[in-house]
Amino acid sequence: MSAPAEVPELVSRALDLSRQRGFITSIRNETGRLLAALAASRTGTLAELGTGCGVGSAWLSSGAPKDARIVSAELDPVLAKDVQKIFADTQNVDVIAGDWSTLEQYAPFSLLFIDIPEVMETIDVVADLLEPGGIVVLDDFVPSAFWPPIVEGRVDTVRERWLTDERFAAVEMLIDVDASLIIATRR
Repeated sequence: MSAPAEVPELVSRALDLSRQRGFITSIRNETGRLLAALAASRTGTLAELGTGCGVGSAWLSSGAPKDARIVSAELDPVLAKDVQKIFADTQNVDVIAGDWSTLEQYAPFSLLFIDIPEVMETIDVVADLLEPGGIVVLDDFVPSAFWPPIVEGRVDTVRERWLTDERFAAVEMLIDVDASLIIATRR
């Protein structure tokens, strides 16, 4: 079996910005490849809440059809401007300076990547942002071998809610021995 191809050019540029800015927590390549694969099956508007240095948006763009629109919001206006430069030649990606709620005007989303813990807790708001059949990917969970999921001696109520909410068909996916994510499809 051969190794996966190098990361796409936009992803490489976003990772370079991440290193320059001292970000050590951009998404893993495994998560990025999953986002690209999911984006390839989507039409309409895709979004990332919590742009950071644009790594997630770059992965979405690498997989999305050319007629799909990708919007992303970054709270730090200086960082948003730097990320906008990465996507300057990418017609279907818009990076907005503002908090995640500035993207509500672009909903409903066919694919939504969330990397902001406070937003993950607002399952009702997220459900309203997705079109029927829309997919949300929630990143940065610590794997748990228990049910209900236990992390640091406490029940992970956010994960428990996402995996049991009847509005979604959801699954937790192990990305690495120390990382998992949730993929949930709006019924």
